[in-house]
Amino acid sequence: MAAPTGSRAEIRLWCDACGTPPRRTRRARRAAALLALALLLAGGAATGCGGRATTHHKPGTSHEQASGNTGTLLTAEDGAGHRLREVPAEGAPEVRLTARPDSEDGWNLQLAVTNFRFTPDSAGGAALPGAGHAHLELDGRKLARLYGPWFHLPAAQVPQGAHTLTVRLYADDHTAWAVAGKPVEGTLQLTAASAQPTHTHPAATPSPVPPVSPETGQADRTVSITVRDGKVTPAPGRVEVTRGERVALRVTSDRADTLHVHGFDKELALPAGQEATLILTADRTGLFEVETHESDLVLTQLLVR
Repeated sequence: MAAPTGSRAEIRLWCDACGTPPRRTRRARRAAALLALALLLAGGAATGCGGRATTHHKPGTSHEQASGNTGTLLTAEDGAGHRLREVPAEGAPEVRLTARPDSEDGWNLQLAVTNFRFTPDSAGGAALPGAGHAHLELDGRKLARLYGPWFHLPAAQVPQGAHTLTVRLYADDHTAWAVAGKPVEGTLQLTAASAQPTHTHPAATPSPVPPVSPETGQADRTVSITVRDGKVTPAPGRVEVTRGERVALRVTSDRADTLHVHGFDKELALPAGQEATLILTADRTGLFEVETHESDLVLTQLLVR
């Protein structure tokens, strides 16, 4: 076998028997590989949320940062300011809405979904195929965000007369799933025979004693929130809670409203200018939004692990 050309050191280190390259060549190749790996890792770190979005973005993350590459993001919107995410008709999410009168008050709504799963623990993340949440609307006005197939609609939220209920499916990044340029949704006609609920609750009136939810006992964690002039203080974020903990939500609103905790079906009247406290046991895991019904504000999110 002919000896390779190069320096005497390289020639002396060359193995005629197996053709092994000089040691200096092997070291150079090893250094080049390490350099390439370092550049790759640095590029991934620099990408961050500007690259492939994660599935756990904090509230306030833009759609561009959280959006995935599923389907085609259209310029058209759903009528509520959410852009449409077009997917092929074959295998696309579907939803059908049914309602049955509740034995005490209002109606129990069921969302029968196909090619779709509710993902409360990744709300605000990238759009993943066939995943997300739903919005419930009454005559085009949003009532609630839904993270499961069942929802209780109190009669007090439905004025007397005929109405149209709509449920629309959304991806985790809050874009609306769409087929052929139209949102994926289900509707039904609902008629309220009386403006009064069949099962009434005492109206909240000014009292020296702040309203408290039916659950009693010592809370493991307290979250205090103030609503004034349509602004929430502190700014909405996520509160991490361990499953089984008792959480006290203390809310003071400058206008009368209703507090609602999604996923737990807990509600509490908020008298204007008074602190009201809702105590609940976090007995299930997931991400649950705390909202107001009338002003449609997100107060906070409970992340139960």
